[in-house]
Amino acid sequence: MAVEESWIAFVGEDRKIEGYLALPGGESGLPAVVVIHEIWGLDKHIKGVTRRLVEEGYAALAPDLYTGEWREVMSEERIIAGLAFMRSASQEAQRDPEKLESALSEKPQEERDATKMLMGVMSSNQRQRFARELLGAVAYLQDRPEVDEERIGSLGFCMGGAISGVLATLSPELRAAVIFYGQNPPPERVPDIRASVLGIYGGDDPRITDNVPELVEAMQKAGKDFGYHVYPGAPHAFFNDTRPNHSSEAARDAWQRVLTFFEGTLNAHE
Repeated sequence: MAVEESWIAFVGEDRKIEGYLALPGGESGLPAVVVIHEIWGLDKHIKGVTRRLVEEGYAALAPDLYTGEWREVMSEERIIAGLAFMRSASQEAQRDPEKLESALSEKPQEERDATKMLMGVMSSNQRQRFARELLGAVAYLQDRPEVDEERIGSLGFCMGGAISGVLATLSPELRAAVIFYGQNPPPERVPDIRASVLGIYGGDDPRITDNVPELVEAMQKAGKDFGYHVYPGAPHAFFNDTRPNHSSEAARDAWQRVLTFFEGTLNAHE
């Protein structure tokens, strides 16, 4: 299948956001998926996931949430430094701004800046802002002549998985949402979800997976459609084949689950 690739821009909440758009050549009436990147940004892996969806008959748009000032600050080197600091900092320090500032003061200025930016990106408030901005991505796809405006879904990984869940609480147009090892959407917003939701999690990822029962309860209480699968022994970010946590067997099975889910919700081959 011929894949048409281009860089586009759409309007988010209050800024212009760039994105990587891939389409099956010469097709129309397509279901479409917003592909939401993890903390590493719109990298080779996310572009590859976007193209894989096109090969299955979907239009796919991967927004670059780091468009603009974020892009320079959120370099891979700075992200790695920030994550290393956050792993080494005590839980007490992470909860106490004064103790966190004291611990950061011992680090080089660039590392301090990177860590603060990273913590901001990973905050609940920023995830919700990113999700609000991605309403513009949904609207952009709906306006594309190749796309069926009533068959739009989202697929996100890690940070992007959490954003995918929040987007489902905000967008009445979203028909399907996939959360790959992302934090739960706010429980008070679950009743606003109209999309079917699929969660994919690693058994060796307690920070995320231990909270899944809370989402199951909230979705059941609100009468929402939520299916999920936990892969025993799989670590966080096991789907990313460019990172050390990749688990090929779990990733292969998870991809088939995603395709089955989208086939049942977005009906790629109607």
